Amino acid sequence: MDTIVNLIIQLISGVVGGNAAGAALKDYNLGNLGNTIAGAIGGVGGGQLLQAIIPAIASAAAGGGVDIGSILGQVVGGGVGGAILTVIGWAGEEHDGLAAGAIMVFAGG
Repeated sequence: MDTIVNLIIQLISGVVGGNAAGAALKDYNLGNLGNTIAGAIGGVGGGQLLQAIIPAIASAAAGGGVDIGSILGQVVGGGVGGAILTVIGWAGEEHDGLAAGAIMVFAGG
C-alpha cells in the first residue's frame, strides 16, 4: 500500500481510538476536538512505531497490494496510539501543560 494510504488509516484509527478512550474514560475526556487531535497524532505515532517494531507490517504495506494483515496492523497501532495519547494529553492538561511535551515526544517532533 502507498504511504499516504497508511497515514490515512492511522489517522482515522487514531481519531476513533482517541474518541473511544475519551468516551469510555470520562475522567480522561479532552472534549471532542481535543480527543480528535490527540487521537490523530497518536494514531500516526502509534502506527509508525508499530511499523518500526514489526518490520513485516512495513514490508507488507510497501508491497503495493492490499494485505489484510498490514491494514489490521495499521488499525491496531493507530487506534491504540490514539487512545494512549488522549490519556497522556489529559494527564498533561492536569499537570501544567505536560501534554504538549508528551505529544511532541510521542509524535517524534
